Amino acid sequence: MEPRLNIDLRVVSILIIILTTGSSENDLYLEFCGTWRHGKGSLSLSVNLSPGCDGVSISANKTSLSIDGKITAQCRRSDVVSLEQYGLGSQEDSYFCLYWEPLLDQLKLQVAGKNLTLCWPASIQGSCCTDLSHGSNTPYASYGIFGGSVRNDKLSDKIMTTYNFSGESTDCKKLCDQLNQGSTQVNMVEDPLAAGYVKPCARSSEVVMKKDFRGFNVTSPAAKGEPAEPLITVHIPPALKQAAKNTSKVAFSFFKNNSLFQDGLEKVKILNDVVEINVENEIIADLPEPIRIGFHHGVVPKTHARECVSWDTRKDPLQVKWSVHGCKTHQHGPNYTECICNHLTYFSVLVQLEPRPVCHLLVLTSITSLGCAVSVISCIALIIFLCKKSRRSKEQSTPIHLGLAISLALLNLLFFFTGVLANVEESVCTWVGAALHYTLLSSFAWMGIEVFHTFWLVYMVFSPFPKPYVWNLLGFVLPAVPVIVLVIIGDIYGVREVQPCDDLYNPYLMCGMTITNHKALLAHYFTNMTILVVLVCSGTVMLFLVYRQIRTRDEWKQNRVAFLSIWGLSCLFGITWGLTFLDFGPFSEFALFLSCILNSFQGFLLMLRFYMLEWIRKQAGGSGLGSTSSGSTRQHMLQEKS
Repeated sequence: MEPRLNIDLRVVSILIIILTTGSSENDLYLEFCGTWRHGKGSLSLSVNLSPGCDGVSISANKTSLSIDGKITAQCRRSDVVSLEQYGLGSQEDSYFCLYWEPLLDQLKLQVAGKNLTLCWPASIQGSCCTDLSHGSNTPYASYGIFGGSVRNDKLSDKIMTTYNFSGESTDCKKLCDQLNQGSTQVNMVEDPLAAGYVKPCARSSEVVMKKDFRGFNVTSPAAKGEPAEPLITVHIPPALKQAAKNTSKVAFSFFKNNSLFQDGLEKVKILNDVVEINVENEIIADLPEPIRIGFHHGVVPKTHARECVSWDTRKDPLQVKWSVHGCKTHQHGPNYTECICNHLTYFSVLVQLEPRPVCHLLVLTSITSLGCAVSVISCIALIIFLCKKSRRSKEQSTPIHLGLAISLALLNLLFFFTGVLANVEESVCTWVGAALHYTLLSSFAWMGIEVFHTFWLVYMVFSPFPKPYVWNLLGFVLPAVPVIVLVIIGDIYGVREVQPCDDLYNPYLMCGMTITNHKALLAHYFTNMTILVVLVCSGTVMLFLVYRQIRTRDEWKQNRVAFLSIWGLSCLFGITWGLTFLDFGPFSEFALFLSCILNSFQGFLLMLRFYMLEWIRKQAGGSGLGSTSSGSTRQHMLQEKS
């Protein structure tokens, strides 16, 4: 009898422990998913959120998806957002999920493959709304939410207009302490968008800027089980006191392993640590003295570039957009990065997962420097040669060749010194970059003029030839227009860093278009790449047409003449610049080296072409081979027409 009694007591004790444990569990997160059945056309998202813990309702009709309730600790949002900008409206069904993380006061809606942040993550010191349980539903309707489910547990197979959830207020600080200490009394549910989601609580601190505020250093608090060395250090400058007009408090929130910050990133990744710095109800930007943020992180391989970024909410406050604008990156070894920023928001370090630094940069730089030096000397010699030639004969092509030689000489001269000037001063590099861009566009313009001029000689034999001043306007004046516009816009030219494969921490500096912001990148594609595509395509077509037109001539039967003509016209038309587009795949390094050699030595190759043609013309007694020069093409066209 006594053993039996002991067994019964053990069973009762186990049941009490289980029941006690179960009653203290906190079901933290809400993951509600369903298919929104709506009509085609204009759709909108209605959001009405405020602090409290009364509950939340998720409803939908033919044109609108609504999220209303009181479940947040700090977040307030009341607005209507058009969903057309996110690609909704073309179909009648749209799958969506709503994710609620109370310990971060974070609410995120995933719809049509887009992640919309309705409440940004924050650090919570008081109570939060957890244990959201499913309440009553509304009746069946033609439009609404179909197949609503919570963590893959289906709630209904019918189309409902509204799903209601009620919550319970919980002490967030106590929950975070339990989580940080590894307590089993909290029912942790992993974020569906990230595996191994740990330490969901943000750690926070606050600094009061007094009248005699002279700056302050803040470090991220270390949780239990973490190393004592702070992962993030922040230096607040005295200038922030002057910029903050309405309050003297600066709040810091330190986040770790939050999948929200990784939204939309594929080839890059945000470090696990993110810090938010803010002054309540104020927008702080363009600080005269920057904030310094130091990130201690795991070793980042040298083949992976990294940059300091901040959360940009200017274009779309609902989506995570990381931007390098307003921050400078200082890399101190493989496991420490310092960010110098002039504004307040969320900050982190962006690491490139698929590295694309330039390999063999030292060799390529040496080849380029040698090629530019040789090309400058060659272009000067070619200019002298063309000036003397213009005195002896009145060939209409000579001014065009002269314009191309001058622009190439200036381009190679500036490019030769760009590495030196980039280390002088940033303002100097801005103007050097603008001048370098102008000479590049001018060179492209003269190459295009060479293409058009050859077309004119071959196919418009009896038409009057344009005056030389027309070519000068197109070759020297027109390229200055976009450069002047870009200088006025600003933040386009400056110091550009080229990362070498073997040492990412010592980038090669040069002057040019920075291409670190959207404006500069857009300007690069519109002014450089677009013009280059047109130039290479037209030059290739013109080379083919010229070959068809004069391939039957007797002098072209000599191999050296055919080679010199095709090779010379390729340099003249700028076709060698087309190798830029072959920088991909297994032959990328070969294309890069070939492009570097041909384009840096272009001035020398042009001089060689003209001198060889002059020498061959003299050897042929002033006829025959001289016809391959565009200067005498018109004469031969007239002879053939007659």
